[in-house]
Amino acid sequence: MATYESFIKLNGSIGDLVFYNLNGKNIVRKKSGFNKAAYKKSPTYEKVRQNSSEFGHCSKIGKLIRSCISKYIELADDALLYQRFAKTMTKIKDLDLENEKGKRSVKNGLKAKDGRVILQQFEFGDISNFNHNTQIFLGLWDKSLHLDKAIFADEVVIMSIKIDFENYLTESFEEKIKLQESQNEVIFENHFSEEDDVIHFVAVKRDSHVVQMGFV
Repeated sequence: MATYESFIKLNGSIGDLVFYNLNGKNIVRKKSGFNKAAYKKSPTYEKVRQNSSEFGHCSKIGKLIRSCISKYIELADDALLYQRFAKTMTKIKDLDLENEKGKRSVKNGLKAKDGRVILQQFEFGDISNFNHNTQIFLGLWDKSLHLDKAIFADEVVIMSIKIDFENYLTESFEEKIKLQESQNEVIFENHFSEEDDVIHFVAVKRDSHVVQMGFV
């Protein structure tokens, strides 16, 4: 992009050059040469198409999950949280070994043990997440959350999020459970079947303030 001085004001294109006015300056630049048809079919753009497809997928899944826990994200007061979460989705997607590049998914990445670990390690601003001593176990009719014994709280919020990766939809249930002194095990409802793709977000409160939160 360059500027030019002339008593003739040009707007439009001449050959490979495009002329226009921007903020009072006369600008001239070369046409990009981008061809939409070539982008869709040319082998030259194959890697670009693959990256674009996977980036769009990760962005959509990240937005779905964030929308379910938006009121807790606001507490984090983290201006870069959305970008960091998108990167987390990409890291999880990269663990998909079932599909070829361009078709890898967050769903398959979460099937890997490391995929779940990456999600659980995501931090919401300055609010601490959980360590390996906080876990969820599946029961016959319900589930149980086992909190780290070092956590002192009087209430726990458990968000169960079912993700429809194919249609980009979610269904979620939030449970708020009061804790007794020194209580570290919490029984909560199992809203979905074992075949569903479900993740759990947990927020621990003390005196109505969230002291820890994250995926478990």
